[in-house]
Amino acid sequence: MDAPLWTETHAPALADLPQPDVRDYLAGAVDEPINLVLHGPEGVGKTAAARALARAAHADPENDLIEINVADFFSRTKSEIKDDPRFAHFLEGRSRMSKRDMINHVLKESAAHQPVSGEYKTVLLDNAETIREDFQQALRRVMEQYARNTQFVIATRRPSKLIPPIESRCFPVPMRAPTHEETATVLRSILDAEEISYDDQGIDFVASYGDGDLRRAILGAQLVATKAEDDDRDAVVTMDTAYEALGEVGVDAHVEEMLAAAASGDFSAARSTLDDLLEDEGLSGEELLAELLRVARESNRNWDLARLHELAGEVDMDLVEGISDRTHLSHLLAELARSEGSS
Repeated sequence: MDAPLWTETHAPALADLPQPDVRDYLAGAVDEPINLVLHGPEGVGKTAAARALARAAHADPENDLIEINVADFFSRTKSEIKDDPRFAHFLEGRSRMSKRDMINHVLKESAAHQPVSGEYKTVLLDNAETIREDFQQALRRVMEQYARNTQFVIATRRPSKLIPPIESRCFPVPMRAPTHEETATVLRSILDAEEISYDDQGIDFVASYGDGDLRRAILGAQLVATKAEDDDRDAVVTMDTAYEALGEVGVDAHVEEMLAAAASGDFSAARSTLDDLLEDEGLSGEELLAELLRVARESNRNWDLARLHELAGEVDMDLVEGISDRTHLSHLLAELARSEGSS
């Protein structure tokens, strides 16, 4: 994919972040530059949110946002750190430093560097779960020393890895995985901006492909669009083009599809998906029943979980003792359709 990545060219503004709570937390941090810990699963937009904050807070975000990818930083050699253009001016004439001292010096100098366009600058420490405890202690001292003119934003998948003195100096901002509809909304917005045609089934497929990872979904949509345009398709992002470019989505998406079909009264489609899961995916009836309940619990749709568990209990023993998983699970889907249809 030679074109600029859509995750960069369509980076969200603060007001465009899909999660209202995150927007509110970060909007407050523009006027009051407190330290933040953005924490959540991979691909939910932690880095994008930090960059959106910097663009809102600084007249010159290119200079007043300093990004350090901790995982990459700590895995580099001394020469690679010294030659990085972001840090070279900090380390000029200091090649005899140990790698440990080099990293500590870069952290300190990044914080000490005067802001270009305002009263403070922002230092983003990405993938912070990889910082060793001794470096965290050094970071704590830097945060204390430069609290007046430096805002630290710590992005991590595992906030429990941070030492208490750092946690106590930061406001936690939890970032959950986006819902299916939130992902779909972002995809529609990007495709509209790119003037690329799509249909709802194509959007749903790509959103399911993302499986809660917004970055993965956006890059998946770009891959679909690029491949479809190369093939001179009229309709670019559709179920067919998405399937061709991305391959089959995971079991979760198929289970959700099966439940949705049953709930809408399309029992034939639900049973067809059931056959695919039992035969193509090779799931046993017991495994599929467990997956069905898990997906329903984690789904963004308002499934009647009490009714689903009641139906599951009715067929669970039959699955153990019976001879046809398809028959028993089909019965569950039929009863679900009847329940949803009467509600």
